[in-house]
Amino acid sequence: MRHLLRLRRLSGVVILLTLAAVYARGVVVAARQTAANYIIGAQDVLSVTVLEDDKLNGKYTVEADGSFSFPLIGRIKAGGMTIRDFEASLKAKLKDGFFVNPQVSVAVEQYRSQRVFVTGEVRVPGMIPLTGGMTLVEALTRAGGASGVTASGEVAIVRQKQPGKPGNKDGDEPIRVNLRDLETGGRTANMELQDGDTIYVLRAESLYVFGEVKSPGAHNVQQDMTVLQALALAGGATPDAALNRIRIIRMEKGQRKEIKNVKLSDLVKAGDTIIVPERYF
Repeated sequence: MRHLLRLRRLSGVVILLTLAAVYARGVVVAARQTAANYIIGAQDVLSVTVLEDDKLNGKYTVEADGSFSFPLIGRIKAGGMTIRDFEASLKAKLKDGFFVNPQVSVAVEQYRSQRVFVTGEVRVPGMIPLTGGMTLVEALTRAGGASGVTASGEVAIVRQKQPGKPGNKDGDEPIRVNLRDLETGGRTANMELQDGDTIYVLRAESLYVFGEVKSPGAHNVQQDMTVLQALALAGGATPDAALNRIRIIRMEKGQRKEIKNVKLSDLVKAGDTIIVPERYF
């Protein structure tokens, strides 16, 4: 019992460490692959390099109308374009009367136009600038990870509807992702984020354990938790516990239901009250 309890307490830490490892291994590569498709917006700072003339190199802030002033050319439009499309546009303009075959490189120095919001059971909730190719794992890592036992192990993502992109319509259910799926490195779970996404790390729901256990009271329920695991959270059964006569009180559709002949391998639900009676002598 004590061993199971220690494992349960460590599970949140293991998830956080695994998420950090996944981030370290894969996020940088994914960002490089998708940064070229990042849509430039107002207040983004672009780093421009032109091999033919280093005097043109520098950092340029995209203004509210999506343009900025560039030497030789004057005002140039960048807002609403991908990094690669803007590179091609800038190269074409420099090629028109200035250079034969200019070598142009553009990168985002500072991401300021797009953002996501992380809230709920995380250590550092708030706004996070959306960088090119940012995934759910990266956003959770930047928010300090789920806050231990208060997190349910589930994330809900509310996505704003944008032209040409999938999103939540009014009344649609949020996108739900299980943290354990992220832990195992599932590509579908570690989805790429969009501008305006709001990420909620949901709070764990509770169940109640009373009777012959060492720490009776409310405890956080985990997905696919068994009666045995619930007893472990409650400190384990006492020597006087009658494990063959455990009962569960459960509310279903507003009605009180009593479940008898409960097995230790049975699954529990949020809101359950588990009663461990005293054994007969």
